[in-house]
Amino acid sequence: MAIAKPGDDGRRRYAGYGDLTRFDATRTVRSGDFVHQELSGTGAGEEHTVLSETGERVRCRRCSATDTVRVVARPGAARSVRTAERVSGRA
Repeated sequence: MAIAKPGDDGRRRYAGYGDLTRFDATRTVRSGDFVHQELSGTGAGEEHTVLSETGERVRCRRCSATDTVRVVARPGAARSVRTAERVSGRA
């Protein structure tokens, strides 16, 4: 089962005691990379594109619970979305 990743208007919260900051997130990422390889053997990644990403587990760092971590709205998130729409001309 995939775990929801918070967007710009959301954040994770542990329902047991309201912790917002300490979580271990396990995810699987499928990506495409462009690597420039020199003739000398050294190489460097120049482009990284995420093709898909699946959240597998979110665990509370304090008590190790995995069943009560939820995504909740950030305070003032609706206000910041309205401000961004007004600035971009989409209202």
